[in-house]
Amino acid sequence: MYIKQVIIEGFKSYREQVATEPFSSKINCVVGANGSGKTNFFHAIRFVLSDLFQNLRSEDRHALLHEGAGHQVLSAFVEIVFDNSDNRIPVDKEEVRLRRTIGLKKDEYFLDGKHITKAEVMNLLESAGFSRSNPYYVVQQGKIASLTLMKDSERLDLLKEIGGTRVYEERRRESLKIMQETGNKRKQIIQVVQYLDERLKELDEEKEELRKYQQLDKQRKSLEYTIYDKEVHDARQKLVEVEEARNKYSETSAKMYNSVLDANEKAKDLEETLKDLTKEVQGLVKEKEAVEKRRTEAIKKHTELELDVKDLQERISGNNRTKGDATRQLEILQKEIQDSMDELDKIHPFYEKQVIKEKEITKGIMEREKQLSILYQKQGRATQFSSKAARDKWLQKEIDDLERVLSSNLVQEEKLQEDIRRLNAELEERDAYIESRRTEIATLESHISQSREGFSHHKTQRDKLQNERKYLWGKESGLSSEINKLRTEVEKAEKSLDHATPGDVRRGLKTVKYICKEYDIHGVFGPIIELLDCDERFFTAVEVTAGNSLFHVVVENDEISTKIIKHLNSLKGGRVTFIPLNRVRAPHVSYPQSSDVVPLLKKLKFSPDYTPAFAQVFARTVVCRDLDVATRVARTDGLDCITLEGDQVSKKGGMTGGFYDYRRSKLKFMNMVVQNKRAINMKEKELEEVRNMLQDILLAISFIFSCIGSTFVFWIDQKITELVSEQQKTDAKRTHDKSEIEQLKQDITNAHKQKKLISKALENKEKSLADVRTQIDQLRASMAMKRAEMGTDLIDHLTPEEKDLLSRLNPEIADLKEKLIACKTDRIETETRKAELETNLTTNLKRRKQELEAIISSAEIESLLGEAELKRQELSDAKLLVDDATEQLKRVSEHIDDRTKQLRMKKDEKNKLKNLEDEYERTLQDEAKELEQLLSKRNMLLAKQEEYSKKIRELGPLSSDAFEMYKRRSIKELHKMLQRCNEQLQQFSHVNKKALDQYVNFTEQREELQKRQAELDAGDEKIRELISVLDQRKDESIERTFKGVARHFREVFSELVQGGHGHLVMMKKKDGDVGDDDLDEDGPREADLEGRVEKYIGVKVKVSFTGQGETQSMKQLSGGQKTVVALTLIFAIQRCDPAPFYLFDEIDAALDPQYRTAVGNMIRRLADMANTQFITTTFRPELVKVADKIYGVTHKNRVSRVNVVSKEDAIDFIEHDQSHNS
Repeated sequence: MYIKQVIIEGFKSYREQVATEPFSSKINCVVGANGSGKTNFFHAIRFVLSDLFQNLRSEDRHALLHEGAGHQVLSAFVEIVFDNSDNRIPVDKEEVRLRRTIGLKKDEYFLDGKHITKAEVMNLLESAGFSRSNPYYVVQQGKIASLTLMKDSERLDLLKEIGGTRVYEERRRESLKIMQETGNKRKQIIQVVQYLDERLKELDEEKEELRKYQQLDKQRKSLEYTIYDKEVHDARQKLVEVEEARNKYSETSAKMYNSVLDANEKAKDLEETLKDLTKEVQGLVKEKEAVEKRRTEAIKKHTELELDVKDLQERISGNNRTKGDATRQLEILQKEIQDSMDELDKIHPFYEKQVIKEKEITKGIMEREKQLSILYQKQGRATQFSSKAARDKWLQKEIDDLERVLSSNLVQEEKLQEDIRRLNAELEERDAYIESRRTEIATLESHISQSREGFSHHKTQRDKLQNERKYLWGKESGLSSEINKLRTEVEKAEKSLDHATPGDVRRGLKTVKYICKEYDIHGVFGPIIELLDCDERFFTAVEVTAGNSLFHVVVENDEISTKIIKHLNSLKGGRVTFIPLNRVRAPHVSYPQSSDVVPLLKKLKFSPDYTPAFAQVFARTVVCRDLDVATRVARTDGLDCITLEGDQVSKKGGMTGGFYDYRRSKLKFMNMVVQNKRAINMKEKELEEVRNMLQDILLAISFIFSCIGSTFVFWIDQKITELVSEQQKTDAKRTHDKSEIEQLKQDITNAHKQKKLISKALENKEKSLADVRTQIDQLRASMAMKRAEMGTDLIDHLTPEEKDLLSRLNPEIADLKEKLIACKTDRIETETRKAELETNLTTNLKRRKQELEAIISSAEIESLLGEAELKRQELSDAKLLVDDATEQLKRVSEHIDDRTKQLRMKKDEKNKLKNLEDEYERTLQDEAKELEQLLSKRNMLLAKQEEYSKKIRELGPLSSDAFEMYKRRSIKELHKMLQRCNEQLQQFSHVNKKALDQYVNFTEQREELQKRQAELDAGDEKIRELISVLDQRKDESIERTFKGVARHFREVFSELVQGGHGHLVMMKKKDGDVGDDDLDEDGPREADLEGRVEKYIGVKVKVSFTGQGETQSMKQLSGGQKTVVALTLIFAIQRCDPAPFYLFDEIDAALDPQYRTAVGNMIRRLADMANTQFITTTFRPELVKVADKIYGVTHKNRVSRVNVVSKEDAIDFIEHDQSHNS
C-alpha cells in the first residue's frame, strides 16, 4: 500500500486544482524554494490522514482556505489516492480514494465518493497500520530539533506513548477514582455504624420492660395474625363465590350478547328489506300519483269528450231541424221562383218585341228625318251653292266626313265584337272554373271521409299499441329495478368476499384477470371457488378443508401459468397459486364403506375436466357424522376427516375445531354472486325481449302514421308525445281541407257573381254593337244619297215625287213619334216589371235558394257526423283509459297496501327485535350492574384481602407457634382476647412504643451497613489488585518498547555513523546517581497523585561517534550530532512500528554531508528491502540522488503548483539555491 496520487484544490496556497502525477512506490522527493508551498503540500496530506487538523473552529477552517486575488474560495478539498493492491485497507478495491472537504461551515470525509464519518476514517487508517500512539510516520519541520532538546523524562514519555501505556494509565486513574469514592462511602458507613451502636446501647437499657412488652406484643401479633388470617380466608371464600357468580353472569351475558348480535344481523337484514320495501312503496306511490294524474287527466278528457259529443249531438239535431226548415222554405221559395220565372218568361218575349218595335219606330223616325233633312238640304242647294261643282265639292266633303265616321264606327264595331268574344270566353272559363271547383270539393269531401275512417281505425290501433307499450314500459322498469337490486347484492357479496380473501391473493386474482384480458391468454379456467358448487350444508366443511386452496387458479398447462407468473412479477400484482391440469394427477384413495362417512369430493359439483385439480384438494378428505367417527376413521384409514361443523381430525393425529362464523362464509358469498349473476342474465334477456317488443311497437306506430298520410319521419326511439303531435297535425290538415272546401264554395259563388257581371257586360256590348251597326247603316245610306246626288243638275226645286215624299214625311214622323212615345211607355212598364222580377230572383229568391240549398247540402252535417263518430270513439277510448287507469290505480293501491302491510309487518318484526334487543340490553345492563356490583364486591374483598394480607406482612416475623396457637378459636373470642391484651399493653404506655421496632431497625441497618462495608473492602482490594496488574503491564510494555527501540537504535546508529556506536539507557529510581550530568533534570521523581512512585524516571542516550573512548550524553554533542541521534531515534521508533509509507519534511536540513549521504542510503535500502514508500522534501542533493521520482513546487501570483522534474533539474535548482543563499 502506498500513496499513488494527491489532488488539492483551494487548500492554502493551492488555489486551482492540482493533481500530482502518480508517485513512485519507493522514494519521492519534493524540492522548491522557501515559501513555494512545499510545507503546505505536506500539510495537505496530514490534513487528510492525521489528527493535526481536527476539531477546527470557524476561523481555523477559514485559515485553511486559499486567500489571494480574484473570487473568494468558499471550500477546499484534498484527495489522496492509495494503491491498495495488497488490500491493506479493508476495502475490496485496488485503488482507494480518500477525500476531505472543508468549508466555512462544513468538514466532511468521502471514501470513493461516499460520505463517511471522521471516526470511520480513523478506524480505517488504524486497520491499515497507522497507529495513533506512533505518529512518527510523518516527520515535519522542527520535529528533529524538538527531539534533540528532549529531556530523559520526555524521552521516557515518548516510549510510553509508543508502547501504548496511555490505556493503562487511563484505567488506573479510573480505578483510583473509584477507590477514592469507595473510601468516602466507607467513612460514612463507619460513622453511621457508630451512631447505631450508641443508639442500640441506649435501647438495651430498657431490656426488661421491652421483654415483657415483647411477650404481650407477641401475643397481640399472634391474635392479630389469627384474626387477619381468618378475615383473609373468609375474603378468599367470598371471592371464589363472587368469581363463580361472575362466570355465570359472563356466560349468560355471552349468550345474550350472541343473541343481540344475531338480532342485530336480523335487524340489518330487516333494515335492508325495509329500505327495499320503502323504496318500492315510494316507487309505487309515485306510480300511484302518476296513475292518479293519468286517471284525472283521462276523467277530464272523458268529461270533455262527453261534453263535446253532447254539443255535437245538439249541433247535429239543430242542423237537422234547420235542414228540415230549409227544405220546407226551399219548396215554397222554388214555387215562388217558378212563378217569377214563368212570369218573366212571359214578359221577356213581349219585352223583346217592344224593344224591337221601339227600335223599328226609332229607326223609321230617323230614316224619315234623314230623308226630310236631305230633301230640305236638296231644296236649298240652289240657294246654297252657286254652281254644280261647288255643290259636288261640298257633297264630296260630306261623304269624306261620313266615311271617317263610318270608319270609326267600323273600328268600334270590331272592338265590340272582340269584347263580346272575350266575354263569351270568360263566361266559358267561369263555367269551367266552377265545374273544376265542384270536382275538387267532391274530391276533398271524399278524401276527408276516407281519412276520417282510416284515422279512426289507425287511432284505435295506436291506442292499443300505446296501452301495450305502457304495459311493457312498466315491465321494463320492474326488470331494471330488479336487475339493479341484484347487482347491488352482487357488489355487496363481492365486497364481503374480498374482505374474506387475503390481500395478496385478492390482488393476484384481479391481476390474473387483467393479464388474460390484456394479453389475450386462453386456457385459464378460474379459481376453484368459482368452479365448484355444492349443497349449502357442506359449505363449512369445504371451506375449512380447502382453506386458501379455494383461490388456487386452474389452468390448462404449466406454460400458461409460467407466462402469467412472469407478468405478475413485472406488474407486482400479488401472489397466486396455479394448478396446471397437465401436471396434476388425481390420487387413488380407498374410502371406508360406512353410512357415517361420505367422501367430500362426491358432494361437490364441477366440470369433469377439472377432476384432477379438485381431487388434489379434496380427494383425501371425508365428511364424518361427528368427531368420534372422525377420530376413528383418521386413525384406522389414514384419511383427513371433517364434520359438517368444520371440526377437523388430521390423519397425523392433529385436531382443529371450534366456532366457525357461517355468516362470513366465502362459499356463501360466492354462491350469492353466482346466483345473482345468473338471475341478472335471465332478467337482462327478458329485458332485451321487452325492449325488442317495444321497438316493434314503435315501428308499428310509425307505420300507422305513415298510413294516415303524414309526412312525419319516425325514428324508433321517438316518444308517444310526438305521435300525438302528428295526430294533431293530421286533425289540423283535415280542418284545413274543410276550410278549403268552404273556400272553394266561396270561389264558386264569386264565379257565379262574376259570370252575372260578364253576362250583363255582354248584353251591354251587344246593345252597343246594335247601335253602332244602326249608325253604320244610316251613314252608308246617307253616303249613298250624297253620292247619288253628285253629278245631278243643280236645281232649286224638288221633283214631284220628292215633294210628295216631303209632304208625307212630316205627318209620318209625327205619327211615328206618338207611337214611339206609346211604345216606350209600354216598354218601360214591361222593363220595370222585368227588372223587378229579375232583381227579386237574383238578389233575393235565388240567393235565398242558394243559402237553403247550402244548408241542405252542407257537408257540415256529414263532418259533424264524422266528428261525432270520432268523438264517440275517443269517448269510448277515454272510458277505456279511465277504466284502465282505475284498474291500474286499484292494482297499484293493492300493491301499496300489500307492501305497506309487509312494511308494517317488517316494522313490527323489527320493533320486536328492537324490543328484544332492548330487553337484552336492559338485561345486559342489569347483569352489567350485577357484574359491576360483583366487581365492586370483588374489589372490596380483594382490598380487604390485600389490607389484611398487608397487616399480616406488617406484623413482621412471628414465632412458629403463633400460626396454630389461636386457630381453633372464633373471631369473637379472638377480639375479646385482643382487647384484654391491648389493655395490658396500656400499662406499658411510658415505654417507647417504637423502641423494639427501632432496636430491630437499627440492628438491621447496622448489619446491612456492615455487610456493605465488607463489600466495599472486598471491592477496594480488587481495585488495588487491578492497579497492581495495570502497573505491572505498564512496566512490561515500557520495558518491551524500550528493548525494541534500544535494539533498533543501536542498529540504525551503526548504519548512520560508520565506526560509531550508541545505545539507550533506562533510568530507574535506584539508578539515580548524584554524580550524573543529568541529575539536575532527570533525578528521581516524587510520588504521583495516586501514591505510586514511578519505577522508571527517564531514558538516557549514550553514543560514541568515533568508536573509541567513553560514550557521550546528548549535552556533550554538537548540533549536527544531536540531529543524527534524533534521526536515529526516529528511525528506531519507525522500525518498531513500521508504517506503509513515511513523510519527511526537510529532515536533513541540519546534517553534515556525510550523514546526509548515510541517511539517503538507509532510506534507499528501506525502500528497496521493505517496499516502503518515502515522500520527502529537501534542499540537499543527497536525498535527490537516491529518489525515484522528483517533484518541483513553484509559486506564482500567490498560487502553488506541483510538477514532475528531472533529477538534473532538481540538483541544478538546489545548487543554484545554495549558491544564492551563500
